[in-house]
Amino acid sequence: MKPGVLIEEDVAELEVIETTEVMELVVFNDDFNTFDHVIRTLIKVCHHTPEQAEQCTWLIHHKGRCTVKSGTFDFLKPYRDAICEEGIDAKIL
Repeated sequence: MKPGVLIEEDVAELEVIETTEVMELVVFNDDFNTFDHVIRTLIKVCHHTPEQAEQCTWLIHHKGRCTVKSGTFDFLKPYRDAICEEGIDAKIL
C-alpha cells in the first residue's frame, strides 16, 4: 500500500467590489441670474433649506462656484438637468 498524499490547495476567493465614483454637482456664477432665482432653484431642485441655499448662493457669487450635491453621475444627472433648465450653469465633476 502506498501512503496517501495530502495536497493542500490555496483557494483564494475573489470578492467583487463595485466601485462607484462619487462626483460633485457644481453650480457656477454668472452675470444673468439673481440671488433669489438661484436660491429658489436650489430649494426646489436640490431640496436645500433656505439657509443652505442662501449659503451656496453666496459661495457661488464670491468664489465663482459651489458644490450643491454629491453622488454618482446617474444620481446627479436629473438634478443637473433641472438646474440647467432654470438657466443656471451646473456641471457634474
